[in-house]
Amino acid sequence: MKLPRPRLAILSCLFAGLLSAGSLFAQAPASGSPAGPSGQVGHAGHLPAGSRAQVSTQDQMSPAHKYFGDVKLIDQDGRERRLYSDLLQGKSVVINVVFTTCVSACPAMTGAFAKIQDHLGDRLGKDVSLISISIDPVTDTPAKLKEYAGRFKARPGWYFLTGSKANVDEALKKLGQYVEDKENHLNLFLIGNERTGLWKKAFGLASPDQLFPIVDSVIDDAGSKG
Repeated sequence: MKLPRPRLAILSCLFAGLLSAGSLFAQAPASGSPAGPSGQVGHAGHLPAGSRAQVSTQDQMSPAHKYFGDVKLIDQDGRERRLYSDLLQGKSVVINVVFTTCVSACPAMTGAFAKIQDHLGDRLGKDVSLISISIDPVTDTPAKLKEYAGRFKARPGWYFLTGSKANVDEALKKLGQYVEDKENHLNLFLIGNERTGLWKKAFGLASPDQLFPIVDSVIDDAGSKG
């Protein structure tokens, strides 16, 4: 499905090369992994004995886990959520970036999320999550995000996330959504299926009729048939 240029926007290409063998997932050492001067992860045999268990654990991680990492964020209820293990692993997700004092694009995009929430029905919180990350974590405390979520009647399975600025920045960089100035944040939705590795982008100010088919194409993706 194509939208008229320059409105869009739907980049049905896979998200930033994150998905195939030899992709960014495979190239990027996991955070905290020992690396030599070339940036390659070292072999366990060249490390102190105490480091071997850590490397073994890293080796067992999926490429997505290695790439995204498990930076800790805080949801609107004050609960800690790890980026990969709690929010992405085994799920389909729709992700956007907002801040609660925004009066232009953010309310419109959050309103679109509310419509996607209704479209998902009882799939929300089971195999699909909505994730809204504050790009202004210093201002957007869990309490403020809780109030903001209430304005849009967010149900369980829709996470509004904040945290330390360093952690939020790290998460946004992994998602390709980091900007220095919050006013310049991208009006894009990231729609991903972690189980199959399919990611798409969509213009966050598009109409629901344009967004729903993109969301459905990702969350219903069956992956490779082999």
